[in-house]
Amino acid sequence: MTALPDTNVILRYLLGDNPAQSPAAEELFEKVRAGREKALILESVLVECVYVLCKYYRVPRGEAAARLSVLLHYRGIVNTDTNELVRALALFEKGKLDIVDCILSSKSDAGGYRLFSFDENLKKMK
Repeated sequence: MTALPDTNVILRYLLGDNPAQSPAAEELFEKVRAGREKALILESVLVECVYVLCKYYRVPRGEAAARLSVLLHYRGIVNTDTNELVRALALFEKGKLDIVDCILSSKSDAGGYRLFSFDENLKKMK
């Protein structure tokens, strides 16, 4: 059965900051990394991870994006949109747009969609 980790599980794994929860999160993601277990990272969970890492834990954008990108490349990740999410994280790392705008841009490019936005910065990126 595929695991569907929530934001806290991913944060506990990435931060290793909770002695009661981090070991279980590490056990899960080490199995996912090796491909012994499957996991699906929802887009909404990824967005919340970026927000909490950057705003609450003050992790720099580049570091947050890099750590989440590595996670998305684990062998057991079964997302069908991994490439778009990784590209969105790369855009987030480089720019000043929020992660949702970066996902919109990435998905519009990959899916051949016409991005419709009033956000001038987002339109400039396109």
